[in-house]
Amino acid sequence: MDTRCVTRLNWGLNIMDRLNSSPRLMLVSDLDHTMVDHHDPENSSLLRFNALWEAYYRQDSLLVFSTGRSPTLYKQLRKEKPMITPDIAIMSVGTEITYGRSMVPDDGWVQFLNQKWDKNIVIEETSKFPELKPQAETEQRPHKVSFYVEKDKAQSVTKALSKVLEERGLNVKIIYSGGIDLDVLPNGAGKGQALAYLLKKFETEGKPPLNTLACGDSGNDAELFSIPGVYGVMVSNAQEELLQWHSENAKDNPKILHASERCASGIIQAIGHFKLGLNLSPRDVSDTGEEVSSPHLEIVNFALLVEKWRRAEVESSELFIAGLKATVLASAILIHPSGSVYNMKEYLNTFRKVYGDKKGKQYRIWVDDVLATELAPGIWLVKFDKWELCGEERKGCAFTSILSNKKEIRISGFGLVQFGARAPDLVGRLSPR
Repeated sequence: MDTRCVTRLNWGLNIMDRLNSSPRLMLVSDLDHTMVDHHDPENSSLLRFNALWEAYYRQDSLLVFSTGRSPTLYKQLRKEKPMITPDIAIMSVGTEITYGRSMVPDDGWVQFLNQKWDKNIVIEETSKFPELKPQAETEQRPHKVSFYVEKDKAQSVTKALSKVLEERGLNVKIIYSGGIDLDVLPNGAGKGQALAYLLKKFETEGKPPLNTLACGDSGNDAELFSIPGVYGVMVSNAQEELLQWHSENAKDNPKILHASERCASGIIQAIGHFKLGLNLSPRDVSDTGEEVSSPHLEIVNFALLVEKWRRAEVESSELFIAGLKATVLASAILIHPSGSVYNMKEYLNTFRKVYGDKKGKQYRIWVDDVLATELAPGIWLVKFDKWELCGEERKGCAFTSILSNKKEIRISGFGLVQFGARAPDLVGRLSPR
């Protein structure tokens, strides 16, 4: 099948057809030290963001990860950190765009970047600069040649290399970031250009995002904030090179915020600052007694409740078990990954056995890709992936549940009708890739 057909199919089914109208919010975030805090062993801010996104944004908004990492290192990060699945991934400093869980490449972007670009010439000319130390082979991509260079030599090397490549007839862009990384790209590439390309694509489809928020911490994120109409947040731990760019180019721009919070917490702060939507994560909310208002929030809250129970962060009592059972319809069933079928109310009795079994441990639960379809008024089919992380041990399953909030069945909130999981041998397939 023609790659362009595959791309169009993936774009349509996984993104455009899921949205009934323009995305409410398109959140575009760098990963390392922006969405992901490598100095937080508990991954607290990342997990707070995950719960917020799946509960309130997944159904009508778009999550875009924009990273300097190659696909290889991007997949590795997903195995190491409790990340949710983006709708779109921009990788290799804006030289690769892929869609959905299967990461189908955008063929149109590839063709655009091929203009006035010759990787062989770039390799030939950069080899003449002893200051440039090539990065790992995985980081050398079709439209990106990457090096390490000492900070005090970066400016002079960049200037000389730009002149040489221009004389060879190439139209390139050289980006220096992180105080050490130097990337040579086609001039039309970069995180900002990739974002502009996507925004134009959504405009062509008649579904431009109502709001777009770009999030970053380093020099290669600067051009994200230069796209017209885009809100931007520099997390509190932003590097000097980005802060300097902001001071020289955008210090009076009210649409760009230097957050007081680190990493993903800074992103959550920006959502509230710019009034782009709810920014209170379910992980930050104790039991308020308020009615659950959506199947997405119901799934997120149930996962968090199980986590707290096993970490002994809620009181062990029969009232707790009774409260869980109250959310389940009498006829509700659980289809276990083994294939066994249980009455859900009876199965909840097993919760008594696992109370506090993860107390004092780095045990977390998060849900990913929560998608709800209304089968009939008040009846929802909800599919999602549930992940558990305990220390370095990680496991997950794909779940399907049916929820109901029909008044003749429930006084308020959602009642569980059916809950099922795919067999354990699918866990490997669900591993980030």
